Amino acid sequence: MFPIRDHNPSNRTPWVTWAIIALNVVIYVMTADWGGNMRGFWLHGALYPEAVTHGVWLHGLVSYMFLHAGIMHIGGNMLFLWVFGDNLEDQLGHFGFALFYLLGGLAAAGAQIALEPHSPVPMVGASGAVAAVMGGYLLLFPRARVDILVILFIIYKIFTLRAFWVLGIWFAFQLFNSLGAGSDGVAYMAHLGGFVAGLAMMVPHFLRLGGPAFWRDTQGQPPHPSIDYQATAVPIVPRRRR
Repeated sequence: MFPIRDHNPSNRTPWVTWAIIALNVVIYVMTADWGGNMRGFWLHGALYPEAVTHGVWLHGLVSYMFLHAGIMHIGGNMLFLWVFGDNLEDQLGHFGFALFYLLGGLAAAGAQIALEPHSPVPMVGASGAVAAVMGGYLLLFPRARVDILVILFIIYKIFTLRAFWVLGIWFAFQLFNSLGAGSDGVAYMAHLGGFVAGLAMMVPHFLRLGGPAFWRDTQGQPPHPSIDYQATAVPIVPRRRR
C-alpha cells in the first residue's frame, strides 16, 4: 500500500520539501554501492547507537537521515515526504518546516538509541524524520483524502482513503513489527518515535489555529485555500490569494 497523492492543495511552493528530496537523491546516487570509493562516506555518515551512547560520532545524529540503504528504501521515504511534506511546509513556513523535519529525525534517532543503546549496527534513512511529518499531518488533517496504490502481483488498484486510515494503518504496522525489533534490520522504534514526536511538535501550531475549533470548522479536512483560521479569533477571516 503506497500513498501516491493527497487531495490537499498548498498555497506556497514547497521549496524545502523539494530540496530535501533532491539532496537525498543526490547523496544516494553518490554513496550507493556502485563499487566506488564513496561507500566510506556512507559508513562515516551513518548513526551508530553505541558510539552516540559513549558521546562520540555525534554528527551521525543528523547525517544518518540523508543516507539510504537501497532504491526501495529511499523511494518509499521520498514518496511519503512528497505526498505529506508540502502541506506541513505550507503551514509552518520554509524555515519552520526545515526545523520540524530535523527535530523529527533527531527524536527518531533518540527513540532507537533508547531501545538499543549498545547496538553497533549502523542506522540510516529519512524514515524517522518523514514519520514526524506524517504525525504532524495526521493532527492537522485527519480526514484529508489520500489516494493509495495497492499492488497484488500484476493487479493494481487505486483507492481513496481518509488520512487517519492511511497513517493509522502505517503506525499500527510499525507498532506490530516493533515487537520483533531487530529481526529484519528495520528501526521500527525510530519510525514510532518520529511519528509521536511529529504529533507533539505540531500541537502548538494546532492550538494557534484554534485547536478543536479548527477541527470543527474544517471537519478535519484541508481548509479552503482562501480562508485563514485564526486561533485567537473564532470568526473566519477571508484572505487574499497569493
